[in-house]
Amino acid sequence: MGSNSHPRIFAATPQAIVRAAQLLREGRLVAVPTETVYGLAARADTDDAVAAIYRAKGRPAFNPLIVHVPNIASAQTLAEFDSRAHALAHRFWPGPLTLVLPRRASAPLADAVTAGLPTVALRCPAHPVMQQLLAAVALPLAAPSANRSAAISPTTARHVAQSLGDAVDLILDGGACERGLESTIVALRPGGGWEILRSGPIGRSELVAVLGASGEDRRVPGMIEAPGQMSRHYSPGKPMRLGIVNADADEFHIGFGAVAGDITLSARGDPREAARRLYQCLHAAAAAEQRRIAVAPVPEQGVGIAINDRLRRAAS
Repeated sequence: MGSNSHPRIFAATPQAIVRAAQLLREGRLVAVPTETVYGLAARADTDDAVAAIYRAKGRPAFNPLIVHVPNIASAQTLAEFDSRAHALAHRFWPGPLTLVLPRRASAPLADAVTAGLPTVALRCPAHPVMQQLLAAVALPLAAPSANRSAAISPTTARHVAQSLGDAVDLILDGGACERGLESTIVALRPGGGWEILRSGPIGRSELVAVLGASGEDRRVPGMIEAPGQMSRHYSPGKPMRLGIVNADADEFHIGFGAVAGDITLSARGDPREAARRLYQCLHAAAAAEQRRIAVAPVPEQGVGIAINDRLRRAAS
């Protein structure tokens, strides 16, 4: 019997990680903690395993997946690395940065992972449980957030169980996620340009320090190149108003700083704490009796840019 009274939740012991690796090699689904959110992992090299992720999440087939690797050497077998990619990987890996790079023709990846695109999204996660799992399975793992598509991302094992239920074969419980917000995604363009496709824990100023000024936006309008670009995402299933200091009586109020609310992202106004608590607060709001949600203002700077991006998509 698993922990937390759910038969599929197991503390992330060495024995549980070995069992999870066995399931993954068999093409099954395992939820695993990362420093950002919990991921729904499957081996990235077989069509059936990757298709299982899309089925479990109800995810559109045009929305590509992030492939998780243990180190830079593994990533280089899957994508073409130029000097910029090397610089970013050496600076931010392991950590919450995903690189969108040209896929190698020889990369042993299922086509569904990249949704037919010539690029692949790669990340080297910092969480010790995910690193131990990658070492045990010795395969690259596709691992989007472990929740139903467009729903609130999971930052605890219980969130995963509530969202996916029996669709996942095993949930490794590594506690609450440290960052609580999905990775920053950066696409490196031919000719030296680059673009942030999804805001996250690593901000633009940190990227500029490595890459220099961003090139022009070369994305095809409406094209989904990476996770988190859907206009509606992270949804609590209720109407939401943003930037609200005084909520109405029928609204569950998520506070920040001096705005206390029914629950707070951070009473001391710390954006990093707010990022870590964002999805926890949205889960609480979704379960509350009030039929609407109001969210206090969060400054549009630093990681607040990523928080507000998630909130706008949740409210759309």
